Amino acid sequence: MVELEKNSAMKAKQHTIYKLKDGKRVAGVTTITGVLDKPALKFWANQLGLAGVKVQEYVDDLAAIGTLAHYMIECHIKKVKPNLDDSSKNQIDKAENSFLKFLEWEKQHKIQFLNSEMALVSEKHRYGGTIDIYCVLDGVYTLLDIKTCKGLYPDQDLQVGGGYFPLLVENGHKVEQAVIVKVGRSDNEGLNAECRVIPNLAGYQKMFLLCKDIYEIKKDLCWDRKESYAG
Repeated sequence: MVELEKNSAMKAKQHTIYKLKDGKRVAGVTTITGVLDKPALKFWANQLGLAGVKVQEYVDDLAAIGTLAHYMIECHIKKVKPNLDDSSKNQIDKAENSFLKFLEWEKQHKIQFLNSEMALVSEKHRYGGTIDIYCVLDGVYTLLDIKTCKGLYPDQDLQVGGGYFPLLVENGHKVEQAVIVKVGRSDNEGLNAECRVIPNLAGYQKMFLLCKDIYEIKKDLCWDRKESYAG
């Protein structure tokens, strides 16, 4: 079998440079939604630190597992053999947990896969993003986003429904719903896949554009510069 490039899913999500037709570089969906405060995430990181866990290393390992799970799913969709040579046994085992949950969920539905890992740009609203899966799910044209995590959260709805959904529409794809499928990396993140159809897409799209405005204003003000404000 043909091998799909290792970690192509990660490259699409984290390393793609989105550019408009005029060559101008624009921010991605996850960067834009990053303007929102996430107090639960801060509390989680603080608890890890208090437990003596090296937070950045722990987060990087979780990210690698999630990336590997996406890669396995991408290979499955494209019917190619994954290359797992650079991954640790722990990463492979946990990524396979997510992958197997996805396969079990897939068996419960009629799915026609149309595309995966689609890097798209909005010329109208000037941002970019990468779509996990575009498919026909039980007869409905669907944007399908895969999450390898413990739970489903509102900021995920914003990212997928507010950012990715309009990208598909603007680029000429028929899309009738946005769905998130959570496939945890271990049993304590859920024994089975969980599925959520995102409600109120228009509301999330409005909220996403407001986040984009905030992101652009912060950028113009150099809000994230590292110099100290101390007098």
